[in-house]
Order: sequence, then C-alpha cells, then structure tokens
Amino acid sequence: MSPLLPKVVGGKVKKPGKRGRKPAKIDLKAKLERSRQSARECRARKKLRYQYLEELVSSRERAICALREELEMYKQWCMAMDQGKIPSEIKALLTGEEQNKSQQNSSRHPKTGKTDANTNSLLGN
Repeated sequence: MSPLLPKVVGGKVKKPGKRGRKPAKIDLKAKLERSRQSARECRARKKLRYQYLEELVSSRERAICALREELEMYKQWCMAMDQGKIPSEIKALLTGEEQNKSQQNSSRHPKTGKTDANTNSLLGN
C-alpha cells in the first residue's frame, strides 16, 4: 500500500496526514492569561539570574582587590630583601614555622603512660 492511500483499520478508514489528537478549542482569553503569566515568571527568573551574576561579579572583584594587595605586599617584601633587609612579617613566618616543626617533632615521639624526670622538667611539671 502507498502511504498516501487511506488505510482500513478495524473497519474504519484512516486518512493519511496529521496524527494524534486535534487541539481542543481553547478559550483565547485563558490562553492570553497563561502567556502573560509565563512572561511574568520568565522575567522574574531573569531578574534573579542577573542578581546572582551581579553578586558573583562583586565577590570576584573583592577577591581580585585582596589578591592585588597581597601581591603588592610581596613586592614590598622582595624589594626589602633585595636591599638586605628581612621584613618583620617574614621573620614571624619563619619563627612560626620553626615552632610548628618543633611541635611536630615532639608529637612524633611515641607516647607511653610513663614520663621520666627529664620530660617532666621540660614540660614544667
């Protein structure tokens, strides 16, 4: 059979062409109202999206400013070290690292329930 010829199915003649249900007669006013409501919702979503993006841009700009300040600080430190000076901040960082290392070394020793006289004297006990 050719696809353009009508088919007989269950005693009924089916015409070729459109398939599925025919659209129901929709009230024009209801359709317009749904369209308006959809447009309002779309504008609200768009507004929220733009607010989110503006907040994101603002937070990124603040992060950029903070990084620029940090970079400037590091440049100042480098210029000071080129002149043979060690900035106090670097000294503090170095002494802080030394303290961390000493704390890590002391925590690596196995802890037993017993303490000897030397450990007690070091701890101030």
